[in-house]
Amino acid sequence: MLNKSVTDSIRQSYKTLQDQLPGFIPRRAQNYLVAEIAKSLAGEYSDSNRMIVAEAGTGIGKSLAYLLSAIPYAKLNNKKVVISTATVALQEQLAHKDLPFYRRISPLPFSFIIAKGRQRYCCSHKLSLLTESNNEDDKQVALFTEKPKKKELDLLKRMYKALAEGKWDGDIDSWPTTIPSSIWQSIVSDKYSCHNGLPMHRECPFQKAREHLDKADVVIANHSLVMADIDLGGGVVLSEPEQTIYIFDEAHHLPNVAREHSSAAASLKGSASWLESLNKSVSKFCNLADQKRVNRFQNSLHEHIQELIPTLNQLSKQFDPTLFNDDGVYRFEHGEIPNWLAEQSKELKEVSTKANQALAKISDLISERMKDGELAPRMAEPALAEIGFYLQRLENLAQVWFLMAKPNSDKGAPLARWLEKSQDRDGDTFINVSPLEVGWQLDQNLWSRAAGAVVVSATMRALNSYSFFCKQAGISEKPEDGVRFLSLASPFNYQENAQLVIPKLPMEPSAAGFTDLLIEELPFYLAEQSSSLVLFSSYWQMNKVAEGIEKIVKKHGWNLLIQGQESRQEILKKHKKLCEENKISILFGTGSFSEGLDLPGNLLTNLIITKIPFGVPTSPVEEAHSEYIESRGGNPFMQISVPEASKKLIQSVGRLLRKEEDSGRVVLLDRRVITKRYGKALLDALPPFKRLIE
Repeated sequence: MLNKSVTDSIRQSYKTLQDQLPGFIPRRAQNYLVAEIAKSLAGEYSDSNRMIVAEAGTGIGKSLAYLLSAIPYAKLNNKKVVISTATVALQEQLAHKDLPFYRRISPLPFSFIIAKGRQRYCCSHKLSLLTESNNEDDKQVALFTEKPKKKELDLLKRMYKALAEGKWDGDIDSWPTTIPSSIWQSIVSDKYSCHNGLPMHRECPFQKAREHLDKADVVIANHSLVMADIDLGGGVVLSEPEQTIYIFDEAHHLPNVAREHSSAAASLKGSASWLESLNKSVSKFCNLADQKRVNRFQNSLHEHIQELIPTLNQLSKQFDPTLFNDDGVYRFEHGEIPNWLAEQSKELKEVSTKANQALAKISDLISERMKDGELAPRMAEPALAEIGFYLQRLENLAQVWFLMAKPNSDKGAPLARWLEKSQDRDGDTFINVSPLEVGWQLDQNLWSRAAGAVVVSATMRALNSYSFFCKQAGISEKPEDGVRFLSLASPFNYQENAQLVIPKLPMEPSAAGFTDLLIEELPFYLAEQSSSLVLFSSYWQMNKVAEGIEKIVKKHGWNLLIQGQESRQEILKKHKKLCEENKISILFGTGSFSEGLDLPGNLLTNLIITKIPFGVPTSPVEEAHSEYIESRGGNPFMQISVPEASKKLIQSVGRLLRKEEDSGRVVLLDRRVITKRYGKALLDALPPFKRLIE
């Protein structure tokens, strides 16, 4: 049952909220969400499965709702709260707006902090090594994937100076310009060499960022970091799942993030190349360790590297070039690989695992000597940093071959396995493996262990059902399992403030002349509209239409802003300025503009969607998933494509009304919602716009 202390805290926060915000209007749906989250976490629906899945439409105020309910419950029950998002924008909103506001109205004091993964931070020791060395220094060359250029070294020196002077915190997101990937990979923090057990790393940005993590009551993370922690067993980076209330906002992204974390890829020639470099450095590393104890690990490592290199080089020649399609991809049907490759994968798994173990032992022996004072840190730490670089690569290589060698299960979906040929001169081959379904892993490693879970999004359902999401995310819909499902409609008055227009067009998007039709028809739906957003299915079509209507745009004095021509931030900045000056502004965008774009009031009154956002299964994983469904007698289009399109279409139309006083229209230039049998389900899943079907 819900503890009285928790309910008292929630009520007091809410009263303070009303007192501090003059003209505050209570939202019934928000209040209901607060109550249901609190009751779910308290075990009123299930003592063993304290979980709520809630779809809360735009305008309900779900962020404040889960803060009002989850934080008091966690504080009064000695639990931690981890809020996980899919986007940096929501992380920043929570850290700079929502949580500071809630802390002002909460009777319970609490602390919060943003947590980012290691990959977002530089290692200050690696950075110092690269800036203090010269171009020919072995340490420097080892840390770089390629020999550094002068401008790259200059950038590193500027970064080191800014870090040393306290003008930069070592976070890639806070550096004023984009840092090239090759540069960042040479200085990024890694779990092997950059840890606080080593004196020269205790002041590294990642370690500083983690200092207060264990003490914070609330941690703002992202889905990727939570998945990384769960993969490590949970409680390694974040708090133990058994002591944690997880809040997954933007939860519709979670299954894809989980799948990416369970995937692995490695190149053949590229791996052989860095193994050659490692082989040359083994003696150098071992000279720093206890000679009597390191000898057998040195021999083992040399032996396994010398077995891996020729095998990987030979393997790259064994794949028939005619197997690959025009994109340089060959996918193994049903995830089944030939027997010779299965046997080769088992051998490579064993050898790469043993090489990884031997190098890890050498690293441990060097660390041991340094801790015992037998080896100066200035000699040990550069070597440990370099070893860490190789350990990460060996670990990944072992994981690739572990997944390649893993037999397909009769119970679940097979692994997707495919090869990719690089398009450059060396023609390297990449081995790729990915699971198709990760729901069981999420259930086993997260949901069944968590002290409580709040799973929320504005677009969780597909075709008015949670089934598609629940299957992907491993959440049970069985009533006896006690998960609380809640669907809260947006408080906006769609009937009064918004209209959905479906014009009578002579052809559908699949027709060859549809792009030309868009060029002809689109100006009619842009005329007399001050702020428009047009969503396209592809960059090619968007640019083609932009080129086709260029003369009309100039003739009418319209301002056309096209995604890709400038940064998203710059485009939106110009759009807002034009709207403020009462000038006509038209945004052209693709799928990424259908989510996370906030244009309230007069910044958007005319939304045009050129076609239903069906995804074409072009990636090897999507193709493999479709193949698997077909093999079980299913229909991939109805089971994957239509539900995914439903979610994306809801996200797209969600760009129009952002506040209760907003108004406008949505124009859908795709008659298939009328002519096809799945169309009615897509329409009925949309908000209740006033409809005009021509």
